Amino acid sequence: MSTTSSAVDRAFEAALYADSDAALDTGASLLATDPTADAELARRGREFVAMAWRRGWQPADVVRIARRELDDVHVRLVSRLILDENQKPPNPSPYPPPNPRWVAQLDELGAGAAEPGPPPRTDRFSYATAVLELYRLLLRLPALEPLDAPGKPLARPRGDDRMLSRIRGLLAKAEATGFPEEAEALSAKAQELMARHSIDEALLAAQAHDRNTPGACRIGVDPPYETAKAVLLDAVAAANRCQAVWNEALGFSTVVGFEPDLEAVELLYTSLLVQATTAMTKAEAAQRAGGRKRTKTFRQSFLAAYAHRTGDRLAAVAEEQRDQAARTEERERERGELLPVLAARDMAVREQVTRLFPETVTTRVRGVSDAAGWQEGTAAADRAQVRARPSVNP
Repeated sequence: MSTTSSAVDRAFEAALYADSDAALDTGASLLATDPTADAELARRGREFVAMAWRRGWQPADVVRIARRELDDVHVRLVSRLILDENQKPPNPSPYPPPNPRWVAQLDELGAGAAEPGPPPRTDRFSYATAVLELYRLLLRLPALEPLDAPGKPLARPRGDDRMLSRIRGLLAKAEATGFPEEAEALSAKAQELMARHSIDEALLAAQAHDRNTPGACRIGVDPPYETAKAVLLDAVAAANRCQAVWNEALGFSTVVGFEPDLEAVELLYTSLLVQATTAMTKAEAAQRAGGRKRTKTFRQSFLAAYAHRTGDRLAAVAEEQRDQAARTEERERERGELLPVLAARDMAVREQVTRLFPETVTTRVRGVSDAAGWQEGTAAADRAQVRARPSVNP
C-alpha cells in the first residue's frame, strides 16, 4: 500500500465513521499535511459517487442533497466529482444509465459554470474539512428506488422539442407578468398544449403497439412549507395522469408516469410554485402594511390553501379535458379508443407505483391556523391558470 493511500485511509478511518467535530478535525489534519494525497482523495470521491448510482441516486439527487444538508462549497465539490465520474473511462461501468433524463441532468450541471470545480482553497485544512464532510454525506446515502434500469435508454424521446419550447416560453411569460389576466391567458395556452400533446402521444403509442412503460423522475420539494408544496405537486401530478410519492426526509417527491406527462408535471408545478410565491409575497406585504406581523403562519396557511384549491381545480379540468377530447369532431373516429387507452395508461402508472413503493403512508397539511392566509391563498389559486380553453388545432 502506498504512503498516499495510507494517509487517505487513516484520514477516512478517523473522520468518516464518527460524527464528532474532533474526528473530522483529525482527518482533515492528516490530509492537510500530505499534499500528495489530493489525487487519491479525488479518486475515492469518484468511487463514492459511483456507489450513489448503484444505490439508485441520480446526478440531480446528489446535488440536491448536498445543497440541502451542506453548503455551497460542498455543492461545487460534488458537481466536479459527478462530471469527472461520468467521463468515459477505458472500461466504462454500467452506471450511470445512458438515458436522456440522466444526460439532461449532467448537461444542466455542466452549464452551471463554465468550468465547475472546487472552490478557492483558503488553506489546505479548510479544503480537506469540506471534502471529508461531503464524503461523510455520500457514504451514508440510503438506497433509493431505481428509476431506470442500468443501460436501458428511455423507450421514447422526451417529447417534441418545439412543443416544449413553446410551453416553456408561455409559462415564463406567465411568471414574469404583473397582470393576473395576462398570466391566466398565457398559462391557459400552455395547459392546452400540454393536454393535447399528452393525448396525441398516448394515441400514437397505442396505434404503434408501443410497449413503452411508465417512467419516473424526482422533483425537489424544498423548505420551508414542504408539506404544502408536496400537496401542490401531488395535485399537478394527479391532473396529468401521474402519481407522486413524497420522501419528506430527503426533500423530494418521486413522480411516476409516461414521459410526456412527466414533462407536463415538471413544467406546470415549477410555474405554479413561482406564481404562488409571487402572489404570497404581494399578499403578505399588504397584510403587513395593515399592521399584522405573523408572517410565518400567514405564509404556511397561504400555501396550504393554494395547494388545496389548485388541486380541486386541476382535478375538475383534467376530467373535462378528457371528455372534450373524446367528443371533439376531428377525433370522432378515435372516440372508441381514446378512453380505453388513457385507462390502460392509468393502470400501468398505478402498477409501477406499487412496484416501486409497496408501502406508503398518507400525510396531511400541518400548522394551518391563519384564516387570512387561507383566504388569500384560495383567491390566488383561483387567479392562477389551470383551466384549459378549447383544444387548439393540430
